[in-house]
Parts: sequence; structure tokens; C-alpha cells
Amino acid sequence: MSTEFCPVTWPEIPTPENVRMCCECGLYEHGSRMVWGEGNPNASIMIILDNPGLREDRNGNPFVCGTRQTLQKAAHHIGLDSNDFYVTYILKRKPTRKYDKEAVRKICMNHLKEQLQNSQPEHILCLGNVAVQSFFQDDTVDVKSLRLNVHHVHGYSTTVSYHPLAVRRRPNLWKKFIEDWEFLANL
Repeated sequence: MSTEFCPVTWPEIPTPENVRMCCECGLYEHGSRMVWGEGNPNASIMIILDNPGLREDRNGNPFVCGTRQTLQKAAHHIGLDSNDFYVTYILKRKPTRKYDKEAVRKICMNHLKEQLQNSQPEHILCLGNVAVQSFFQDDTVDVKSLRLNVHHVHGYSTTVSYHPLAVRRRPNLWKKFIEDWEFLANL
């Protein structure tokens, strides 16, 4: 068995019919499609990001974006794969232009609450300040001050770490990112 890392596309979970055409937050006007989640919806670990990234190139060919590459590399580093976690988002559509961030996040949290009720994960890992502040419902918290601790948020055991794109842009965060994943793995 090879221990080399190779990023792959994850299985995408179809958006439930009852919300597929949701237009309450207004992001449907941005032209991006709704992405409900990826990985195993029955996994014990739910990873929450701010919003979905690019999934297809201009010709519609799927590719693994930088966020997913970094997530997969960290998961691989500690011995996990896409069957071990479920990745979802505060916003279910990728914003493509300016929007009312506070109002949209508040509306979209209802979809996340539905996912939590359906999947009942044992643990949540929030990645990045936007996801952390939205999930904790506190715009004064940040990853730097909350990491390497377990927090109980909405009845769920929750840890936090940096956003994968921040880790890609600032390689000095990689060691901390891995520490956070190892902390999660040892719970």
C-alpha cells in the first residue's frame, strides 16, 4: 500500500429536493450551483467551511481545488480519508460578487442546522474564521484563540483550525493545521 498523497475528487452529496431551488438568501442570483456537501454524510466528523469552492473548470471538467487538496493532504497525514468525514458549508453556493454577508450567513445557517439534525456527527471541525464565527454565532471569536480545545457549540463537540486556503498562502500555518488535525484524531 502506497503512503503517497494524491488528491482526488470527493463524492458529492446531492442537495435535497426540498431546498435545491432555495432562493431565500439571494446567492442563486450569483449563478453558482448549490453544493450540499462532500464525503460521507454518516461520518462521525463533520467539517464546516465558509462556502464551496470551484469544482469544475470553464469547460465543465471536474478538478480538485486548493481547499480540497489541502484538506485531503491533512486528512491523509493523520490516516483519514473521505469515508471518515463529511464536508459541508455555511453558504451552500459560492458567492461570485458582493452580498450582505451577515444576512446571508444567518439565512444559510438554517440549512446547516438541518444537516446537523440529519447526520448527528460526533464531532465538528470548523475551518477558518468565517465558519467559526458563523457556527459559534459570535463575530468576536477567532481560530487563533480557540484552537487545540474542545468547545461545545449547539450541543456538538467542536474544534477549530485555519482555513485550508490560508494554510496554502501561509505555509508557516501547515504545522499548526496538522496539530489541529492530530488533536481531533486523538479525541
